[in-house]
Amino acid sequence: MPITVRARYEKGVLKPLQDLNLEEGEEVIVIVKKKPNIDRFVGVLGKASAGELRAYEEEVYAP
Repeated sequence: MPITVRARYEKGVLKPLQDLNLEEGEEVIVIVKKKPNIDRFVGVLGKASAGELRAYEEEVYAP
């Protein structure tokens, strides 16, 4: 069954931010989707602050 997880790219390696429940050596297919830069919308979406937009972003993109 497919799952969606957030990962961080560090030193050439994608590091998942949660357990993947995979067997050692198991191969998977990875689709990379960059997290949008919400800061560019400050002022465009009403009077929301950058902090409020980040909180909304976390809610929307939470796995």
